[in-house]
Amino acid sequence: MPEPLLEVRDLVKHFAVRSGLFGPGGGSVRAVDGVSFDLGAGEVLGLVGESGCGKTTTGRCILRLIEPTSGSVRFEGRELTGLSRRELRPLRRRMQPVFQDPYSSLNPRLTVGSMLGEALAIHRLARGARARARVAELLELVGLAPDHARRYPHEFSGGQRQRIGVARALAVEPRLIVADEPVSALDVSIQAQIVNLLQDLQRRMGLAFLFVAHDLSVVEHISDRVAVMYLGRIVELAGAEELYRAPRHPYTLTLLSAIPVPDPRRRGRRVVPHGDVPSPARPPTGCRFHPRCPLARERCAIEEPGLREVAPGHVSACHFAEEVEGPGVTAPRAGPAPDR
Repeated sequence: MPEPLLEVRDLVKHFAVRSGLFGPGGGSVRAVDGVSFDLGAGEVLGLVGESGCGKTTTGRCILRLIEPTSGSVRFEGRELTGLSRRELRPLRRRMQPVFQDPYSSLNPRLTVGSMLGEALAIHRLARGARARARVAELLELVGLAPDHARRYPHEFSGGQRQRIGVARALAVEPRLIVADEPVSALDVSIQAQIVNLLQDLQRRMGLAFLFVAHDLSVVEHISDRVAVMYLGRIVELAGAEELYRAPRHPYTLTLLSAIPVPDPRRRGRRVVPHGDVPSPARPPTGCRFHPRCPLARERCAIEEPGLREVAPGHVSACHFAEEVEGPGVTAPRAGPAPDR
């Protein structure tokens, strides 16, 4: 098998809790707590979960926008975590972000042409007439007109701004794009346009995507594989078709059952987890999902399950993964979870 483009092993990011207005500090928030996965060249991996599960932090640690606490991130066979800023700079053009809020990620004082040209100049890819021609090419590539280069960010709609953000990422000819909720701030009709644009660019240019999102219907449309995160850890990872057809973790089942289905005849029963998401500063013992899980038993509160293969290419962190039923079907509850 070819070597993966991106290899993440035991990635950890803890944020220290300082003392403040509402009481003494101490301890840490375990935003990412041991995440491992591979991403192949030209592959799209969807990373999904509830708000606060650590998926955005994972993407930012991979790009070294924030420094991981520990773990390994290898890109194109090279370890990133120990590199200095100067050593990292040549690699940054090979892995680019697309941010959630397109307006806040664009400099309001620069025209679109200046922003795109700046990226080309910093990485010494083009200057002068060649840079202007490349800017026009990039704008056409994302569905905008070349004369948009003279405009400022406030003169565009939300969908157009996100297209500019995509063009800026593509300007430096990357191999990996980390797309952090790239459509969540847009109207539904515009979301579809941006997702289709990203999918088309991925196929034409052979890009790899880490697609971070909470909307599972969008993730299903664009992803080759899907990783599900809960409270700082990946609890299930499988091919997109396999995961949506036969989930093998109770948390994944609850997420899938919440996807709106427009046809009333196809709607299944909603699987609602019990209680609220625990604090990442004080995660539960054993399985982190056990206080909310309909399948929880005494073992779940004591023994933390590791990821194990339950089908070819399908891994799940659940002691009773074989008992999880298909989406839209309420799994039998084995009694209240022990209070630990």
